[in-house]
Amino acid sequence: MAANPKIDLLRSKRAESHAGGGPERVAKQREGNRHTAHERIELMLDPGSFRELDAFVMHRSHDFGMESKKVLGDSVVTGWGTINGRLVYVFSQDFTVIGGSLSLAHAEKICKVMDMAMKVGAPVIGLNDSGGARIQEGVDSLAGYAEIFLRNTMSSGVMPQISLIMGPCAGGAVYSPALTDFIIMVKDSSYMYITGPDVVKAVTHEDVSHEDLGGALVHAQKSGVCHLVADNENQALLLARELMSYLPNNNMEDPPFLASTDDPLRADAELDSIIPDSPNKPYDMKEVIRKIVDDGIFFEVHELYASNIVVGFARLGGHSVGIVANQPAVLAGVLDIAASEKAARFIRFCDAFNIPIVTFVDVPGYMPGTAQEYGGIISSGAKLLYAYCEATVPKLCVTTRKSYGGAYCVMSSKHIRGDLNLAWPTAEIAVMGPDGAVDIIFRKEIKGAADPLAKKKELAADYTEKFASPYVAAERGFVDDIIEPRDTRARLINGLEVLQNKRDSNPARKHGNIPL
Repeated sequence: MAANPKIDLLRSKRAESHAGGGPERVAKQREGNRHTAHERIELMLDPGSFRELDAFVMHRSHDFGMESKKVLGDSVVTGWGTINGRLVYVFSQDFTVIGGSLSLAHAEKICKVMDMAMKVGAPVIGLNDSGGARIQEGVDSLAGYAEIFLRNTMSSGVMPQISLIMGPCAGGAVYSPALTDFIIMVKDSSYMYITGPDVVKAVTHEDVSHEDLGGALVHAQKSGVCHLVADNENQALLLARELMSYLPNNNMEDPPFLASTDDPLRADAELDSIIPDSPNKPYDMKEVIRKIVDDGIFFEVHELYASNIVVGFARLGGHSVGIVANQPAVLAGVLDIAASEKAARFIRFCDAFNIPIVTFVDVPGYMPGTAQEYGGIISSGAKLLYAYCEATVPKLCVTTRKSYGGAYCVMSSKHIRGDLNLAWPTAEIAVMGPDGAVDIIFRKEIKGAADPLAKKKELAADYTEKFASPYVAAERGFVDDIIEPRDTRARLINGLEVLQNKRDSNPARKHGNIPL
């Protein structure tokens, strides 16, 4: 058969586009176990599912020696593929081509896949590895960033957006990931910051490394910008796949159902004794969650940030759910600025994408102190309240122990449209803890008693029975049922099934004004 020169040319061009910035740059990219842009996509998506777009696009700049630096595909690989058979759109920045810098052509390629994703209702996953705006293109590169930011914003709450930071992400480039739903970073090889170490040193005289300024652990522990941390690139790509398994393709779909062999009626007797006898003794709420959810699998996000509250995904009876839980093992599970904002954003994500919210409550209240007040705990606490009030998805709540003061109202209470509110017999629901309450109410009686400590203990026990017992809240209908802890899994799964067709709505309006 005679050779077809046009097909030969096509194959040659495709090979050229896959070569990136050339063998030397590709070899340097692979140092430290870093993959190329194409390799990352192939590792993340189902085998053979990727279909590339705009492989022959090149930048259009002729100034500052750029004419000689034209590469097919420019500095980003774009297209679509599948994860577990479900359609996703992807872009992967290519650091081997002019440092992955963003040109106008680069931005147009990203905008194209984002527009296509909006039309068909599919998630967008961005693999970021870029030195930032291409300086040689001036304002064109800035315009490109702004076009991407607009699409991030318009897509928010319409289809899931996931950002993986696989290398540098600096300057204006950080705002696109920040506008997406989840950010995954890689230890020791990815970083994000507005201004780099050199600028920081020149302006503030601080001497800081790339890692200490904007590394994965910095953003996972201190700023809260990063939701998931991977040890290497392969793990980061697998985390993206796992995260997608809990999410719907868009806001018009339900999250994927995954059948489990875990008995929906399974009872765990260990839950009956998991709450310590002392109300001030900590325990691990994650252990409670794992004993209740399908197969004990809890996909936690934001694990290292504001650890006094726990958020993440799990399944109950095969249904994807969002978990929000106070963590008594950290700061007694108290709500502070960081915890309130962390939970509020997670709740709003779940509500946007039809994921039921299951809340486990053991909260002594809001964190006191000048640092919290000056930092805006009032506004931050109101964000969490706003998120719960606004959410229209099924909201199920289990109070395991303490639920005091304003925190009781906030944590998915019946009064803010909680659908199913359950309590364990160990629950204490009151304005404040018994010890603090009797100190205020019976100050004189305790002071004048022959044995003040014994008198306080007696009054505290009486207060608990009359005001803090879960049966008091149940009498008023504020708790739907008091259950044995071992039955929690069965009751939650039954509640989810009952609430499958729940319909709730908010007033017609352009949008509310959450206290940002």
